[in-house]
Amino acid sequence: MYRLMIVEDDRGISSAIEKQARLWDYEVHVAQNFRLIKEEFAEFSPHVLLLDISLPCYDGYYWCAELRKLSNIPIIFISSASDNMNIIMAMNMGADDFIAKPFDMSVLMAKLSAVLRRTYDFSETPPLLSHRGAFLNTSDGVLSFGENRIPLTRNELKILSCLLENKGRTVSREKLMERLWKTDEFIDENTLTVNVNRLRKKLDAAGLNGFITTKIGLGYIIE
Repeated sequence: MYRLMIVEDDRGISSAIEKQARLWDYEVHVAQNFRLIKEEFAEFSPHVLLLDISLPCYDGYYWCAELRKLSNIPIIFISSASDNMNIIMAMNMGADDFIAKPFDMSVLMAKLSAVLRRTYDFSETPPLLSHRGAFLNTSDGVLSFGENRIPLTRNELKILSCLLENKGRTVSREKLMERLWKTDEFIDENTLTVNVNRLRKKLDAAGLNGFITTKIGLGYIIE
């Protein structure tokens, strides 16, 4: 089942799209807080996004640019501002398609199906993990925080992914070493400590102080 996120402040339009999309067996999330689009995006992890241009707080162009820093999923603009300038700007910001309002719902569903087929016939959307305004794209091993893009080593990515997947719960050193042992090299306790310390230095340098907490005798936690 594909996941569709709708970022549209006209509740009549978003409700109509949601109702139709559910008939086509989509799992749907309609944006609720127009200041927290990135957080809702990361939490829902959609396969495709429908995005209006005129929105409260920040416009669709802003959110398209921000989300493109995190993910390559298809983004389709839906807007009544369908002049050439807006269409060109949408495409330059990273959109995959532009549908002018008012639109026929069957045409919208057909375009969604087409872009999903093109995108996911041979691939799947990578998990996006987030905490405290930081977003980890597990496909490229880069952590985004504000304007910072923090490249991680293979081991740092495995450690941070494991901690974020268990956010709010203490992860034992044994569990982290087990995750790292899936590579082709043996990882001992000293190697784990070195990798965690290097990861912490990268996080601190980007302004994410105290992102990982040590639970003495137990392990590590992101809380």
